[in-house]
Amino acid sequence: MAAAAVVVAAALLVDRLLGDPHSRYHPVAVLGRFIGWWGVPDRYPLRIQRVVGVAGTLATVALFAAPFALVEFAAPWYLYLLIAPFLLKVCLAWRALEEHTVAVARALRDGGIDAGRSTVGMMVSRDTARLDREHVLSAAYESMTENLVDSIISPLFYFGIFGLAGAAGFRAVNTLDAMLGYRDERLRIGWFPARVDDVANFIPARLTGLVLLAYFAAKGRFAPAWAVLCRDRKKRPGFNGGIPMAVIAGGVGIRLEKPGVYTIGDPERTLAEAGAGIVRAVRAATVIFAILEIAALFLLGYMCYR
Repeated sequence: MAAAAVVVAAALLVDRLLGDPHSRYHPVAVLGRFIGWWGVPDRYPLRIQRVVGVAGTLATVALFAAPFALVEFAAPWYLYLLIAPFLLKVCLAWRALEEHTVAVARALRDGGIDAGRSTVGMMVSRDTARLDREHVLSAAYESMTENLVDSIISPLFYFGIFGLAGAAGFRAVNTLDAMLGYRDERLRIGWFPARVDDVANFIPARLTGLVLLAYFAAKGRFAPAWAVLCRDRKKRPGFNGGIPMAVIAGGVGIRLEKPGVYTIGDPERTLAEAGAGIVRAVRAATVIFAILEIAALFLLGYMCYR
């Protein structure tokens, strides 16, 4: 347990120092190509696409998690401590999440609305061609606040419970959902990974909400954070992503809006004014959750070896 606690801290440090290298050999890039190979609906008759989705999901998760499990259970402790932080970092995207969001704000500032639309289009699936400046920023910060759970908290959560294989398994499920979980021609083949992703994020999303509420309480912003959480968390489709989005929107005092779909929060400030506050909230939630997990792992280790 103590070794796992060290790995959590080291993995976050590695993430902050290295970010995500842009390489086709990055494990998640390889995972994406594998999903892209088998996850093509046109290859299969309609009647078996749901079965293919289930079988493909289980096979993908098993294959991706296997090397992580091998290190977890077969590596000597000193090799584990050397390799495990880099493997856990593969399942995280803290620095990259910030960098992608900041790039949108920078593109708007330096290149204008067209540059902002183009940059945010690489983060979200919506049509960005007609978005104004506030909605461009909203799309970026929606992605950041929602993915606080998917890209940071959930991998840490499942590492704490199931080790490297747990974090890797979650990353595989989340990537499957990101690539196949859409209500288009991928509906049948992607229904299973989408549902598994919803279930996997259920507890981490609510833990993230609690951590964020504690953070905003310390900043004297508990009441608006709680009010927006109660009022707006269900406006976003799905039952997980709206929680961190609503708490941060209320705590920072912003409105996040996907035109024609949902509006979360009240615009006390513009998104340009509040951007730094949103980034600080995501950082705080990450650090607080990591500290709590590290403390819990050390405590469990102490209790097991008494």
